[in-house]
Amino acid sequence: MQMSTRAVFLDRDGVINRKAPEGQYITRWEEMELLPGVVHAIQQFGKAGFKIVVVTNQRCVAKGLLTPAELEELHRRLTELLASHGAVIDAIYYCPHEKSDGCSCRKPAPGMLLVAAREHGISLKESWMVGDSPSDLQAGKSAGCKTALVTTHQQSEVGTGISISSEADLVGESLLEVTQQILCLSK
Repeated sequence: MQMSTRAVFLDRDGVINRKAPEGQYITRWEEMELLPGVVHAIQQFGKAGFKIVVVTNQRCVAKGLLTPAELEELHRRLTELLASHGAVIDAIYYCPHEKSDGCSCRKPAPGMLLVAAREHGISLKESWMVGDSPSDLQAGKSAGCKTALVTTHQQSEVGTGISISSEADLVGESLLEVTQQILCLSK
């Protein structure tokens, strides 16, 4: 299979939807709140020919806060909501493991990106990993992607974004802002 498709890998919490407070998790549909501009950003990526792949650590499964089936139902509803507005998610990959499990899928490991690339014929060097944490950036770089940092939730955390923003190829305050920068570079 020829690897020519480019993709945008998106972290979920903090990039697509509002993050739960520290130490808490999104476990119910009612807690899923899309961030401003997300629908438009995903639409723009789709129009530009990028596959959209969500890659998300979901240790709430390992903690027993929801089952894999419940998480997949939450993701099904998310993709349906976005698709109803013309914002198509091509795939969602999640790591259900605890931090200490040593799996190859939990970011900062690049496992989810590598599997997605293989399954969807994605060229990692032509793709972007967009996230809001150092582990997102490290996973993207380890997979061979360019990286973009979304700083939405870091604005109230003094100094949080300074050191990790230097690790990213691009930095923006929202997914929409990062999308516009990526599309300018991709012309």
